[in-house]
Amino acid sequence: MTLQRKLRLIDGGAASAPGSGGEPMDDAADSVLIAFASADRKHVDQHFGAAEGFVIYRVGPRRYELQEAVQFGRLDMDGNEDKLAAKIEALADCIAVYCRAVGASAIGKLKSRGIQPVKVSPNTLISGLLRGLQHELREGPSAWLARAMARRTPRSGDRFDAMEAEGWTE
Repeated sequence: MTLQRKLRLIDGGAASAPGSGGEPMDDAADSVLIAFASADRKHVDQHFGAAEGFVIYRVGPRRYELQEAVQFGRLDMDGNEDKLAAKIEALADCIAVYCRAVGASAIGKLKSRGIQPVKVSPNTLISGLLRGLQHELREGPSAWLARAMARRTPRSGDRFDAMEAEGWTE
């Protein structure tokens, strides 16, 4: 399955997310990219493998912004895994994807790319999930979010200096 359409916002400009208060976007170090499997771009209403589209938001402690809307053709859940590659590639920079359901094979492929699949109840509002993620980023992320963020953070070369200072030897 190939990508049909992709809208990428390159300048947040004057438009801001509801409840964002018009503050500047959080630093990239403080924010994460999160995808939502959605046909209507308001609810998480799609199974990952058969998702017709994804909306991708940059979420920070104080603000969130729509970054991309990606659309695929209508798909059946037929066990054909060829359709997964294009979807996973479209989410390459995300740390998580929220969906109604996800198959075992897709879970393995997503996790191998550092993307955490998150299953939610039917018709969960994306705006509520975004506000919940903002709260976690302000108050301290849950275990899965902290691990996902750590996987995306480049490791510092200073860690070897710290190990040496602790007396580590080969």
